[in-house]
Amino acid sequence: MAHTKSDLLRQPIAHIDIKAFDARPIVDAMGRMAFQARNLHRAAAILDAMVREPDGGVILCLAGSLVSAGLKQVIVDMIRHDMVDAIVSTGANIVDQDFFESLGFKHYVGTPHADDQALRELGIDRIYDTFIDEDELRICDMTVAKIAAELEPRPYSSREFLGEMAKYLLAQRKSGVQTSGSAHTTASTNATGNAQAQSPLVDGIVLAAHECGVPIFCPAFSDCSAGFGLVHHQWARQGKPHLSIDSARDFLELTWVKLAAKETGLFMVGGGVPKNFAQDTVVAADLLGKPVSMHKFAVQLTVADERDGALSGSTLREACSWGKVDTAFEQMVYGEATTTMPLIVSHAFHAGGWKGRGARRFAEVCAGGGQ
Repeated sequence: MAHTKSDLLRQPIAHIDIKAFDARPIVDAMGRMAFQARNLHRAAAILDAMVREPDGGVILCLAGSLVSAGLKQVIVDMIRHDMVDAIVSTGANIVDQDFFESLGFKHYVGTPHADDQALRELGIDRIYDTFIDEDELRICDMTVAKIAAELEPRPYSSREFLGEMAKYLLAQRKSGVQTSGSAHTTASTNATGNAQAQSPLVDGIVLAAHECGVPIFCPAFSDCSAGFGLVHHQWARQGKPHLSIDSARDFLELTWVKLAAKETGLFMVGGGVPKNFAQDTVVAADLLGKPVSMHKFAVQLTVADERDGALSGSTLREACSWGKVDTAFEQMVYGEATTTMPLIVSHAFHAGGWKGRGARRFAEVCAGGGQ
């Protein structure tokens, strides 16, 4: 039986709310078990210690398709409750998924057994068992191009540009205009990002981070919907000054975060570029003549294997050999993030170490040139 686009894009992904349940009893019980249960319990204790570290800084690293899978609210709650002070992420999580949803769009429950050729013909993209409307993604692309066209044509760090994206969302909220959250009514008729709103602006990571002074860095910023928008921007401005993304500036600004925080903890969901980018700040500070201690705390949630030598599966103990991560408070948890992250973060949230901690507002440090 053939399906229409509306048939397949019917049930939105629901974001889990770690405030709605207290995971401490089950996580504490897991500490008396074995294998990954015990590892997860120790990881929860280390995250709690990160949050409680006086004058410390928690850096959240995000890789993999997390927001589309239902983890957005977990990250937003960490930001709004002062449980994270800086974020290093793939562009897909921040732009294609979070900014995309803040524009009013959604990800939908799908199936890994779908006919991918049929999906292509309908303009539906698939992430394992999740569906996304390609027409809506094009609006996201062009919204980035629109933002770039209205800014001073110069190099920006990804943190700076994401701040401008947050300002765009806030301006849309104030004016009552945003991209529609219903592709079946407007997305196919307007690919400029200027459609009229049909629902209130959706909260998200980009918005929460901007409002709480949490810098977000996407070291491979062009490898996502933002890249398409910036390609369009630079193509349209051939021979004229244009906006670009300065990845070296990202590295410098994140190093300033490390210097300002003194003791730091890494909470890494997945691996890849965000993992290494955050770890490398210790070496960068040393090269700048500003030696700092290794990251004191480190937790990684991953399904990657270390035996192929790839970064995503490399152990945190291995990072110690590079002078990046101390081994006193480190824990690998081998499990898929939609099952492990909500338990660990709920445990830390309900433990309450964030209460009275206060926002570090490292975005201001970055904007102030490290001061």
